[in-house]
Amino acid sequence: MATTAVNPDDPESAVAAGDDNKERSRGPRSLLSRARHNLAFRSVWSELNGAMGDLGTYIPIVLSLSLSRDLDLGTTLIFTGAYNAVTGLIYGVPMPVQPMKAIAATALSDPTFGVPEIMAAGILTAAFVLFLGATRLMKLVCWIVPLPVIRGIQLAQGLNFAMAAVKYIRYEQDLSKGKSGNRRPWTGLDGLILAVAAIAFILLVNGAGSDSQESQEEEGRGQEEGEREPPAQAGGRWRSMIRRVSPAIPSAVIVFVVGVALAVARHPAALRELRLGPSRMRVVRISRDAWRRGFLKGAIPQIPLSVLNSVVAVCKLARDLLPPQQAAAAASATSVSVTMGAMNLVGCWFGAMPCCHGAGGMAGQYKFGGRTGGCVAALGGMKLALGTVLGGSMLRVLVAFPVGLLGVLLLFAGVELAVAARDMASKAEAFVMLLCAAVSLVGSSAALGFVCSMIAYGLLMLRAWAMGVRLS
Repeated sequence: MATTAVNPDDPESAVAAGDDNKERSRGPRSLLSRARHNLAFRSVWSELNGAMGDLGTYIPIVLSLSLSRDLDLGTTLIFTGAYNAVTGLIYGVPMPVQPMKAIAATALSDPTFGVPEIMAAGILTAAFVLFLGATRLMKLVCWIVPLPVIRGIQLAQGLNFAMAAVKYIRYEQDLSKGKSGNRRPWTGLDGLILAVAAIAFILLVNGAGSDSQESQEEEGRGQEEGEREPPAQAGGRWRSMIRRVSPAIPSAVIVFVVGVALAVARHPAALRELRLGPSRMRVVRISRDAWRRGFLKGAIPQIPLSVLNSVVAVCKLARDLLPPQQAAAAASATSVSVTMGAMNLVGCWFGAMPCCHGAGGMAGQYKFGGRTGGCVAALGGMKLALGTVLGGSMLRVLVAFPVGLLGVLLLFAGVELAVAARDMASKAEAFVMLLCAAVSLVGSSAALGFVCSMIAYGLLMLRAWAMGVRLS
């Protein structure tokens, strides 16, 4: 029998590979089978733990905009929850849904950049990315951008997350103004001791993480085989028990639950302020001036970040972290562009925060154990439940959530993303990567870092060609 070759850039080819898959794809039963496969939990606690991996980015941005720009938290929870559920169903991998950070940064720094401008920027960015995906031009972008530049983008974003996380941990935060305050005290319900204890707890449970799913599975099989044999030394039994129990401890879930409990303890009156029922959705009216300001101040800085970090880097990171067949069947530049564009062209009209698929969110979810679409679907279910049952009144509780604990979750997500840039094979590739990261961080512009590193890479390629040597 003939089999279909798997093309890493085409998810349909990987799904259709093999005669068995072809037969299943002919009837409606295949859709249900694929949905069950994509949403299946590899391990219940691991997937639930992974679902918490990108909350260190999501919660501070959404809370900041809800407090300072009257963004409707209930509406955002409902739409982003639906986005999570749909992406988990479609991709079958921990494909995150995160706020568009450049638009959020503009809104927090400019008091005149309100909800209409935020939504206009999100719609325009989504339309551009959707156009690139629908015309398959995004595949050309992925083909043109060399690996060192992609690694530079990932390194810059990872370090940006990590530095923001350290700021959250060390200093008190005024999320309504997006500013840091005095040094955080050591004691208290949001003190440094709490954050340091959370970091130590996660390191003891999760360690530095593994390189891939295969290595984890091989290690697990080796542990199971070892457990069948009697321990060779006195400490063998309890070490074996630790190896068996440690992966089952949902460290990020525990940290998040502790944070919710401390938020209630810090602001007990918030429980009395909760109201049942979802927020009332309204279509956002966007004036001509709001379209203009949204495009100039929001969409222009966001588009390069969305293309490079939310599509190109996400697809590369998926291939780095996940088994080849799973990554090829899930994350293609075309599909990621289309889903990101489509979800914002719906939600932004109703006032939901513009969102994208961030490489940092995927790194965080993978770090804490997310391996399948069930990870993000579980997170989406939680958001949908909170948005539907409590609506915007959830803001009263979340505003008291210890920011130091959010910083801890964000720190591990940032480090996991930055670590992906460790595979440069030559000094020239490392130079391009570090140049991209440095310019992106210092200039606060992924687009500027991209342009500078592309020019540098082209010059190095020209020099290597003139000298008759290979760049790598």
